[in-house]
Order: sequence, then C-alpha cells, then structure tokens
Amino acid sequence: MLEGLRVLDFATLAAAPLAATYLGEFGAEVIKIEQPNGGDPIRTWGAQRNDVGLMWKSVSRNKRSVTLDLRVAEGQELLRRLAATADVVVTNTRPQTLRKWGLDYASLRAVNEQMVMLHITGFGLTGPKSERPGFGTLGEAMSGFAHITGEAHGPPTLPPFMLADGVASLNAAYAVMMALYHRDVHGGPGQLIDINLVDPLTRLLEQTLLSYDQLGTVAQRAGNRWDISAPRNTYRTADDKWLAMSGSSPALALRVFRAIGRNDLISDAEFSDPQRRLARAAEVDDVVAAWVSKQTLAEAMAVFDAEQVAAAPVYDITDLLQDEQLRHREVFVPVADDDLGTMTVQAPVPRFSEAQGRVSHLGPRLGEHNAEVYGRLLGLSDNDIDDLHSRGVL
Repeated sequence: MLEGLRVLDFATLAAAPLAATYLGEFGAEVIKIEQPNGGDPIRTWGAQRNDVGLMWKSVSRNKRSVTLDLRVAEGQELLRRLAATADVVVTNTRPQTLRKWGLDYASLRAVNEQMVMLHITGFGLTGPKSERPGFGTLGEAMSGFAHITGEAHGPPTLPPFMLADGVASLNAAYAVMMALYHRDVHGGPGQLIDINLVDPLTRLLEQTLLSYDQLGTVAQRAGNRWDISAPRNTYRTADDKWLAMSGSSPALALRVFRAIGRNDLISDAEFSDPQRRLARAAEVDDVVAAWVSKQTLAEAMAVFDAEQVAAAPVYDITDLLQDEQLRHREVFVPVADDDLGTMTVQAPVPRFSEAQGRVSHLGPRLGEHNAEVYGRLLGLSDNDIDDLHSRGVL
C-alpha cells in the first residue's frame, strides 16, 4: 500500500518511532538513523534476552538501521542530503536542539519542500513548556488519566505500559497519512505536524472535560466503575479468576439482570431506568458480584454468552495467546531473527480487504544497513563510508 514511500526516522524511544513503524508495516521504506555510540536508547530499554532488547526488536521491525552523528556538522549535512530524498521525516528532538543543528523544519524544507515532517515532543512546539523534556509518564499525569485511575481512596495510578506514547503514535500515523493525502491528491506542499504526549490522551478523556464544563463536576477515582455505566466492573469468580462486564446500553444492563435470575430488577424502575440505575450503581455491583462469586469463570461465561451479555474473562498473557478468536485472526506471529532465533510479536493491527501488513524482519543491528543506504541514496563509495566510520561520523 505504501510502497515507494520513504521515511527517515531519527527519533528515539517510543511515540515517534512507533508512528514510523506503522508506516513500515504497510510497505513504506523506513530508514532508522541512530547515533553511532549506542544507538536509540530503546535498544536497552525493558526486558532483554542475551543482551538484546526485546522491545527494540518489535518497535524497529522492518526498518533499516544506519548510524550518523548528528552533533557534528558533517553528520548534519548528510542528514540534510538524506532528507532531500524522503517523503516523511520523523523526529522527537527538542526544538532548540534541532535549530542549533540546522535540522529543524525550516532548514529541511529548504532542501525538500514536499517533505512531511512529524515532530513529536513532550509538550508541543510552541508555548511556555515547549523546550522542556517530556516522557509518556508526564503525559499520563498531565492529561488527567492518572487522576481518575485507581481506587477511590488510593493514589493516582500510572499504567504499566507506554500508554501516552502509544496514543500519540496512533494520532501521528494518521496525521502523516492526511498530510500525504493533501500533498499527493490535492497538490499541496509538504508540511510540519506538531504532536505532543498530552493532547492525544486528553482527547480520549473528553468526558471529564464535558462534565466539568457543563456541570462543574470534577471526576474522581472510582476503581473499575464508571459513572456512565452500571454494571461496569471486574468481578471475582468462585475459582479465584476474574471477569469484566459492561452494561453500557440499557438493553445490555437488562440482559445482565435476566442472566443472573433477577427479573425483579427488570420490572423495577429504580434499576431498569438508565439514569436511576446509575444512582444505585453500588447496589447493582453488589448484586452482580454476589452472583458471580458463586460461579466458576467457565460457568459464569457460559451463562453470559448464552444471554449475550457483554462480559469477558480478564486475561493474562498466557490466556491471550490461547484465545481461539485471536488465534484464528493470527494476531500473534512468530518471526525469524538472527539474534533471537524466533520471536513472537503482534502482527500489524489494521486488516484490509486488498492488502496485508507484514513483519519482514525484526529490529536490525546498529548500523547494519550503512553501506546499502549511503551507497544507494547518496552515492557514497565503500571507501567514503569506511572513512566516515573511522572518523566517528557514522
């Protein structure tokens, strides 16, 4: 689908590189530019096997790795030459640093006005916090997510995964595609895309804004409950497992009551009326929890499935890999790798009727494609590349 599209990824860690990864899964040529000494820090981030970072292997799937010291003038000039050949440039370096290096949008547009540049930062390219360093944890805190996550009397809770980075990367990927559509279909120029780690996650928490703006309500932590739906929680089963349930529509909530043998609640307006039921959400939870606690997970799910209740087991990773629906859809795929032998990763998410995403290889070794990329795109000879490498430019 994106064959012929060239992406330069000289970002680090998660959000911006992930956006480039999504493009590479559907045919874009993604060239990963890393500092010669150590490369992208995500190479050593998180779990490792045989000193190989597992997250690196997945995040950098399908990419070509080249090294380039962007702190020296010669490296900066080589980057500008590469940018002249690119459709998309992806970065997350602080704005003042890019300006100092001559690699900001204005400088790169001077060599390629059709280029789309994606710049993801902690707080955005403008405003009083624009030069502050930022990571996903700060986005999760400042977006309001941590404030409303956790038990009512417990502390604000951060997710144990890169939530803000992931949400930002998805916004970034579709923004890049819109900018390319504007360029290629409508004949527009390239442009700069400014995305930070706070705004995208805040957009998903819009209910808190709307309630505050119109009702003066400040959302508070309520565990797994949600004040727009009842029942809505996780429930422990007799065999010490858990299931999750959502009664987000009036019909679904009534199905729950029918499934657990509480037809009396269906005829009681205090529980059948959506708004009145929300006022008694704690009572609804107690009723459902009491019934579930007397069933094994298999027994409860058999009843809920038969009544078409919106319930599901709470999976750990072993359950996830064994689920028949996910196995049918081949959500997880084994990929051969020179360093690890074989590694199972999640397949590309979108499914198209006329195209298929791919994982052709996992994250490459540092500088693995120097000769290929610099020779093919810039016409450098092997001697040129050896010389640059010996002087620490590559």
